[in-house]
Amino acid sequence: MKSILCVSLLILLMPSAYAASLPGDSADGKRLYDANCMGCHDTSVFTRKDRLVQSLDALKKQLVSCSHMAEKEFSASEMQDLLKYLNDQFYDFR
Repeated sequence: MKSILCVSLLILLMPSAYAASLPGDSADGKRLYDANCMGCHDTSVFTRKDRLVQSLDALKKQLVSCSHMAEKEFSASEMQDLLKYLNDQFYDFR
């Protein structure tokens, strides 16, 4: 019984452990989002039922597209911070 409980607990914790291991700094990502992305849209775009982004790869592609449209060139680490922030706060992709 104890081993079943331990295995169940590990299975439940695996997704959150993966999300936590996504590289980047979520706080810096929020700062970058607030400074560069709020001009075009607020966070409701991430929580609507018909959102277009349905995977981590799609989120990465959308970030590239948004930075191009905003004529803002983010460094690789800034892109990773934005990705981590958006995934931690809104998507929780594995």
